[in-house]
Amino acid sequence: MNYENVAKEIVQGVGGEKNVVSLVHCATRLRFTLKDTSKADKAKLEKTDGIITVKESGGQFQVVIGNRVPEVYNAIGRVSKILSDAKPEETTKGGKKGFGAVIDVISSIFAPLLGVMAGAGILKGLLLIASNFGWLQTTDTTYIILYAAADSLFYFLPALLAVTTARKFGGNMFTALTIAGALLYPQIIQLKTEGTETHFFGIPVIMMSYSSTVIPIILSVIVMSKLEKFCNRVIHESVKNFVTPLISLVVMVPLTLIVFGPFGVYVGNAIADGLLAAFSFSPLIAGAILGASWQLLVIFGVHWGLVPVFINNIAVYGKDGIKPAATASVFAQTGAALGVMLRTKNKKLKALAGSATLSALFGITEPAVYGVTLPLKRPFIAGLIGGAVGGAIIGQAGTQAFASGAPGLLTLPIFYGPGGQGFPGLIIGITTSFLLSAVLAYVLGFKDPVEEEDKGKAGASAEPARDQEQGPASDKPSDMALSPLGGTVVPLSEVPDPAFAAEAMGKGVAIEPAAGRVVAPFDGTVTVAFKKKHALAVVSDNGAEILVHVGIDTVKLDGQYFTSYIKEGDRVAAGQLLLEFDLDKIREAGYHTVTPVIVTNTFDYSEVLPLRQGEISEGDELLRIVGNDAEA
Repeated sequence: MNYENVAKEIVQGVGGEKNVVSLVHCATRLRFTLKDTSKADKAKLEKTDGIITVKESGGQFQVVIGNRVPEVYNAIGRVSKILSDAKPEETTKGGKKGFGAVIDVISSIFAPLLGVMAGAGILKGLLLIASNFGWLQTTDTTYIILYAAADSLFYFLPALLAVTTARKFGGNMFTALTIAGALLYPQIIQLKTEGTETHFFGIPVIMMSYSSTVIPIILSVIVMSKLEKFCNRVIHESVKNFVTPLISLVVMVPLTLIVFGPFGVYVGNAIADGLLAAFSFSPLIAGAILGASWQLLVIFGVHWGLVPVFINNIAVYGKDGIKPAATASVFAQTGAALGVMLRTKNKKLKALAGSATLSALFGITEPAVYGVTLPLKRPFIAGLIGGAVGGAIIGQAGTQAFASGAPGLLTLPIFYGPGGQGFPGLIIGITTSFLLSAVLAYVLGFKDPVEEEDKGKAGASAEPARDQEQGPASDKPSDMALSPLGGTVVPLSEVPDPAFAAEAMGKGVAIEPAAGRVVAPFDGTVTVAFKKKHALAVVSDNGAEILVHVGIDTVKLDGQYFTSYIKEGDRVAAGQLLLEFDLDKIREAGYHTVTPVIVTNTFDYSEVLPLRQGEISEGDELLRIVGNDAEA
């Protein structure tokens, strides 16, 4: 993979640098916050080599890359200024409200820490095993040095969260770090440990322990960022560079110790106590629910709401009994991908499922879920069932997590605590979820995208599991598409858009329209009617699907100058008016009007043959779509 080329495609696909408010990445995804999501070209990005899929969730535009996301993220930094720390905070078009805004904040704050958090968690788990088996004594200096390396991230977590929160809200990172440092300052800690009665100008201060805490510093830095912006507006330029930090420290450190600190600690503990109560009431049922639903939460991006709870439990209680059940869900989808690999006859899907299974074993499930199980549906359901059974076993066993880290083979040591209690239940649970899901995926089956006997004709698709579910080419009879526009036929290679020009979306032609009308190319059903009205797709009664995309980048017009007469699911007859557009206005707005006419399921057919060059009228024969039923 050429990371810089992929990075350039992604930057262009999200609407350019100026459309990006912020960018972070987790283990497998680039998480963009965009000013205007309508400027992003999701379909084009999904066709880009190196991108698994694109999701919009939790107020974020998420580009799923897989294991190579750090390299692509760094490449974006090289080809653009998106990663600049000095990038000011901006708001997205329409804004994000309610739960979506909360999830966006949590994911942006925690995503940059996931890699080092997983590494530190694994080391901490290995040290727990070493001490339990007597390989290292906790008093050994070797143990102390390694434990410092493992535990420092968690102990100084408020400082790390201060940085990521400041980046999210556009605050000064060094001021935020200084506030976090005050919470962890030795004499402040001493006031808590010695129970010293503490006041600030007569106001009583409830001293708390802030090492490893989450909520207090996040609340503090959010308010600090707002205070900084206000100060920078009203303080003169000549002194604001040092007066604003002065005011921020004098106001925010006492305010955090008096208000945000106790409030955050109490709220975090209350949430944790509520979830622990659910597990105490019925660990079997609670484990089954979490084991079944975790990957669903991941798909919608709302799993981030539980991440602070996991961390808070470990910080307060030294362990967490909720996260282990989520591990069953990870191994269940891994097993389901393995079941697909064993059953499919398609070479590309077999290779995709095999590599996805391997990465999922180490906690990276996106390739397995988005590339294999979810598009095939039944294997994903098999994974949900396996996750529920495994989660129930783990919940009933009372397994605990003693450090943070993404569930996977390498992070199993984080679940091994004193005496190994609950660890056998975890092993039984994840083994059960893996094997049960694999068997169910194999037995329940799925519509194999392309059969082996088709000799690779349909297998040329780069993403068979996602795009080619309609079956082998031998099932498709030949078809004829009439011209949906009048104008001049030009080759796709002359279209000023690389996705169309390279036939990445399918074969066909382009038409420079002479009038602003699009009619149905055959009798069929409307499968896609874009909200921006700039494009549509119709599938014929024989199964050929034609995409008509009026102009290049016209999605940015947000529906202006377009009038649509259809909706998805409508039956249409050949020649029926589907769409009108103001040709002159679109050109005056600076957009190319050349219109690709694409057979999007090209790989279901032997060939797509253009029948006309030069001038063409509506309803003239345009494309012959050759199935395997045609004579040689």
